[in-house]
Amino acid sequence: MSLLELHDIHSYYGNIHALKGVSLQVEEGEIVTLIGANGAGKTTTLRSISGLLHPKKGSIRLAGKDITTMAPNHVHHEGLGLVPEGRGIFPRLTVRENLEMGAYIVKDRAKVAAGIDYAFTLFPRLKEREEQKGGTLSGGEQQMLATARGLMSEPKILLMDEPSMGLAPVLVDAIFDVIRELNSRGTTILLVEQNALMALSVAHRAYVLQTGQIVLSGSAADVARDEGVRKAYLGI
Repeated sequence: MSLLELHDIHSYYGNIHALKGVSLQVEEGEIVTLIGANGAGKTTTLRSISGLLHPKKGSIRLAGKDITTMAPNHVHHEGLGLVPEGRGIFPRLTVRENLEMGAYIVKDRAKVAAGIDYAFTLFPRLKEREEQKGGTLSGGEQQMLATARGLMSEPKILLMDEPSMGLAPVLVDAIFDVIRELNSRGTTILLVEQNALMALSVAHRAYVLQTGQIVLSGSAADVARDEGVRKAYLGI
């Protein structure tokens, strides 16, 4: 049994058929990346998994439990963390308050404190800005905060949507170093990323999404060697 399983997912926006039979699996301990052009359905896939958009057909299972029609808060309780596209931090809350919001389902205050300590270990810059309002952080710092907040509930799997978007190259490298570090510590990650080269460099396996359908899947190394992927997404 895979940690996350999507089977024949069909999702719509009104009459627009956005996902057309998407099936994929993520095993515990993996980084799996979903790559594709803008509008291919990558974010829609994450929205369908996280309960923000309910598929009209197909099933989604997390650790063996059907979450297809669950509300987002219930999906979160089942162990899914989300780092959304655009970061989605609370701009008027401090860094610490943002992290505490990420742990709203955690009742053990000692675990919350440990989670904050872990976040500050991963991102020392956040510790330096602990009492600073989220909206005053730089783009890179906001991405760090969004990632740390997504970890605060100790999710079984972390969904990351375009973590490098809008960041300077040196910060992109830093974010991907953190993704590697998180995975080395046992975090399972489903990564949606426009920077296909970077995504394939950190992932174990990859799926290529095109107009709402999976057109290629395999090990990240094999997908990176595919001639079509090299031309379309890697600029080679």
